[in-house]
Amino acid sequence: MSKIIAVANQKGGVGKTTTSVNLGASMAATKRRVLLIDLDPQGNATMGSGVNKNDLSTSSYDVLMGDKEIVDVIIRSEECNYDLLPSNSDLTGAEVALMDEIAREIRLKDALYKVRDDYDYVFIDCPPSLNMLTVNALVAANAVIIPMQCEYFALEGLTALLSTIEKIRKYLNPDLKVEGLLRTMYDPRNNLANQVSAQLMEHFGDKVYRTIIPRNVRLAEAPSHGMPIITYDRSSRGALAYLALAGEMLNRQGKAA
Repeated sequence: MSKIIAVANQKGGVGKTTTSVNLGASMAATKRRVLLIDLDPQGNATMGSGVNKNDLSTSSYDVLMGDKEIVDVIIRSEECNYDLLPSNSDLTGAEVALMDEIAREIRLKDALYKVRDDYDYVFIDCPPSLNMLTVNALVAANAVIIPMQCEYFALEGLTALLSTIEKIRKYLNPDLKVEGLLRTMYDPRNNLANQVSAQLMEHFGDKVYRTIIPRNVRLAEAPSHGMPIITYDRSSRGALAYLALAGEMLNRQGKAA
């Protein structure tokens, strides 16, 4: 059975999509079978996987609305070596449309049930808000990775997200847990970043990944080429960091990389 991981944080610009694409590609590089689900109407994970969101005839919207089976919408990202459930702006309408639907919180979970055994890892790139799309991701997942920058407002946003996760666990998905907190865009020369990092370690202990994702120009460039960083520049600090993160996750789960 696959491990389904939502990559979530209601704050934008913290590296959710970067983490979803590059962690997915890094896991695929270890010969794991990977599915990436783009659940953000911006479609950045789709574009970052080398797929043009504007050319899609079907997307994750059709799966959530029950118009298509997930297996008929999944496509292959050759650049990333994983399968992709793509997204585009059509998904914007799902938030409103789902409000009148029965069992709206479990649409993704039900759709995934039919393919989950085909993958070792399923990563869900969530939108930067705690809306019905994010709720669907958290109900479908058994774990959450929280990427966050080490800055002043990060801890405040983290409190709100953890509260939401606890509510999902209580009412909709008792198996959900926080897999780990990932420090992203990290600059060790920044005193505030070091202070916030120390606070995270103090409060969350081994829930904080040892691997830190640095600020890296090559990592920022890769999405514009529709490539993961390990394809765009495998020797870059960003590529080495995400490969190390994949290894750390596998070690935590007792699976040798």
